[in-house]
Parts: sequence; structure tokens; C-alpha cells
Amino acid sequence: MDVHGTVAAGFEPVREAFVRNFEALGERGAAVSVLRDGRPVVDLWAGTKDVDGTAPWERGTAQVVRSATKGVAAAVLLLLHQRGLLDLDAPVGHYWPEFKAQGKERVLVRHVLNHRAGLPVLDRPLTPEEALDPLRGPQAVAAQAPVWEPGTDHGYHALTYGWLVDELVRRVTGQGTGEWLAERITGPLGLDLWLGLPEPEAGRVGRVGRVEGPEPAGGLRARPKRSVTEAYQDPESLTRRAFAAITPFPEQNDLAYLAAALPATNAVATADGLVRFYAALIGDTAGSARLFTPETVELARAEESAGPDRVLVVGTRFGLGYMLHGTASPFLAPGSFGHPGRGGALGFADPETGIAFGYVTNGFRKTVTADPRAQGLVRAVRDVLNRRSS
Repeated sequence: MDVHGTVAAGFEPVREAFVRNFEALGERGAAVSVLRDGRPVVDLWAGTKDVDGTAPWERGTAQVVRSATKGVAAAVLLLLHQRGLLDLDAPVGHYWPEFKAQGKERVLVRHVLNHRAGLPVLDRPLTPEEALDPLRGPQAVAAQAPVWEPGTDHGYHALTYGWLVDELVRRVTGQGTGEWLAERITGPLGLDLWLGLPEPEAGRVGRVGRVEGPEPAGGLRARPKRSVTEAYQDPESLTRRAFAAITPFPEQNDLAYLAAALPATNAVATADGLVRFYAALIGDTAGSARLFTPETVELARAEESAGPDRVLVVGTRFGLGYMLHGTASPFLAPGSFGHPGRGGALGFADPETGIAFGYVTNGFRKTVTADPRAQGLVRAVRDVLNRRSS
């Protein structure tokens, strides 16, 4: 297995875990990057650029990261709050008057980020063409009645999260989330991370697709419980309806899809771009390029929702816009915050250790949260840090 890149002394187990993903878990092409206190300790890539191709993955190869997009988009709302432009405890309707329809007057900005808004589904799903229109998604969410009393429970807003976030950003700044992100974060920092892929970058993006692989040794991911399986099979369940808010789902290799900005699902990034984004949120030991103040870091990772998820069915934990360390999404440690992408990508930061982590792949598995390939890499990083501290 030809693996390119470097690992710092002591981090060799991460390289070994990366190789195992190809040899035992069906990996076709991927990259992983880890920074500690802003300094690279892992920078690896291997395989093919396209899941079904032969051209090699290069250092600058990018992929769509699916729901890992949510952690990127959440930073925009939290930075607007940090700058005094957005009140997390204000009603969404304060900024977006049309949203108040159908009994949503008490939905707070906070509820959008912690998945408690009660709006994970659309009674009339959008077509792919409608979904790519920046006006149609927010209009549909504004017209939708909540499926539970907002603020009283939580459930993953798989697709509607993006329209909720995007319209709030637009109402506050006059720009879409992707535009604001490029102008204020990714552009100035030189990150290979886009929400709305620019045409000149399209040649760097690999084709994604489904891959299969055996379950990892040691039972890292158990078979889904019967209730979870049934929820995904039942067309009337919140689970199926949440993921069907766009029907049929757009072809993820379509450049028109990647050029649009859907803040729940279609950011494109290199592993380096994703890891440097999370490193910038927490800053290095000198505090350079730090986007979040310590107070905002605590907002991101303070538990807001926990327990049985009404959409994912399993137990989940959320801060404001970020998944937190738990059974559904094991990160490095209890203080970590980030977001996985369904069936593959993962980005997170851990302020206590100064670790930032980014993993992107062109092969999507059936997993929704804890992908075994990403988890093997995270476990290797954890083992390295534990050995160093013992």
C-alpha cells in the first residue's frame, strides 16, 4: 500500500491505522491530517482520487464532506453571535419574520443549533432543482409546522438545518453562509474548504460513491438495533422523512450540486483544509489565528441536547451546532467538539490537548455517525496521546 505524506515521531500508529482502512475496511481513497497546537503531526493520503477510478489521490485532492458541513456552518452563526450581531436566545422570527408561521414564534436561534427546533422534516419534500435554489429551502421551512413543541426535545435536522442556518446568516449579514465563510474565514486563512465550490477548483474534486467493507475486528461498530433499522425502513418515520426532505437526493458528483451552498450537506474540503479550520477555531498555544474566544468554544461544546434522538433513534449529544463526544460520535475526549459526515468524513477539535483532526474520503459506507475508518484513526491518536502522558 503506497501511503504518501508524513507523521511526527510517536504518531506512527496513526499511519498504521490509515493503512488498515485500505487493507481491511474497503477504503479506496482518503486523507487524514492532525495538528497539535497548530503544528502538523499527521499528514497522510493514499489511494485513488475517484472512488471508481485509477488516477492517484494527490495532496490537494478534495471531496464533498456531507454532514461534516454542519460544523463549518455552525461557526458562522457562533461568530456572528461573538461579534454581537446575533442573539442566540432571540426568536428566529425576530430576524426572519416570515418564519413565525405555523406556531413557530417560540423557536429560538439556539434551537436551530442544538437540533431542538422541531423542524427536521418537510411535509412536501423539495425536488433537487428546488433544493439548489437559495430561496426555496428557507421558504419551505418557514411554511412548515413543527413536529414537536420546539425546545422540548431534540432530533437531528439532517437537511433542514442548512436552510435554517443559511437564512439566518442572510437576514443578519445580507450574504449566504458560503459567501460569508469565504470572505471572512476560508479566504483570509487560505483554506481549501468551500461551501459553494468555485469553478476553477472543480478539477481537484474526486468522485465519491458507496463502498462496502467488513465490520472492524473488536466490534467497533455493532450491528444496528432493530428499532434503528425499522426507523430507516418506515417511510412515515421521522428518520426517513428527515433524510427525504430532498427527494430524490441530488447526485453528489454533479458540479451544479457542489457549486450550490447547502450548509447541511455539501461543503468540499481537503483534509488539510478541514483540520486547519478546526485548528483556527481553538487557536494554537500562542493564540494566533484563533477564531473563537474561549467563551465561544464553551458555547460550542457545552451540552445542549442529549439522550434518545427522535430522528437518528440512537442517543446523541449536541452543543451549539456541534456533535459532542459520545456513543454515536466518539471523538478524542469528553471536551472535543466537531461533526461527522454521513458514511465518511470527520472534523473536530479538542481544546485540552490542542488536537485538531480532519479526515476525508471518496468512499461512503452505510454508517450515519461513527464510521469505523475515522474511528480507527481517532483511536490511534488517542492511544498515542495516552502513551505520551503515562
